[in-house]
Amino acid sequence: MSNLDEIDLKIMRATQSGLPLTPLPYHAVAEQLELSADIVIERMRRMQELGVIRRIGAVPNHYQLGYRFNGMTVWNVPDEKIDALGKKIGNLDFVSHCYHRPRHLPLWPYNLFAMVHGKSQKDVDQQIKQIAEILGSDNRGSDVLYSTRILKKTGFRSK
Repeated sequence: MSNLDEIDLKIMRATQSGLPLTPLPYHAVAEQLELSADIVIERMRRMQELGVIRRIGAVPNHYQLGYRFNGMTVWNVPDEKIDALGKKIGNLDFVSHCYHRPRHLPLWPYNLFAMVHGKSQKDVDQQIKQIAEILGSDNRGSDVLYSTRILKKTGFRSK
């Protein structure tokens, strides 16, 4: 964070709760801070390259979109195949995120996680079945952790 100056910190404070929901969000931030949009974009790009900002992306509220059945599927797959299998599963339309996590044996044998969302339990059950079919014999076991409430998703907060 020593590479950041006061302008960077102002941009971080202005965007830490999210970018404005407008067609030109960087322009709105620039106007608020009395900067040019080019400066805001370039500074945010640099902070991303430095690792200060990990990513910029949309965080939908699935419940408000009608997707009330949400489950984190966990899979035990061969470590040497996890990248290829993860890409296949992550590319499915109904998977919002998919990633590799370490196993914690002997209690937790799962290393591939994929979040699925559906408007009904039947939808989610079908999605899980589809993932299992794609994994085939590489599926050495699985489970589903269902959401019971939505958690507030936030990143770094600067004062």
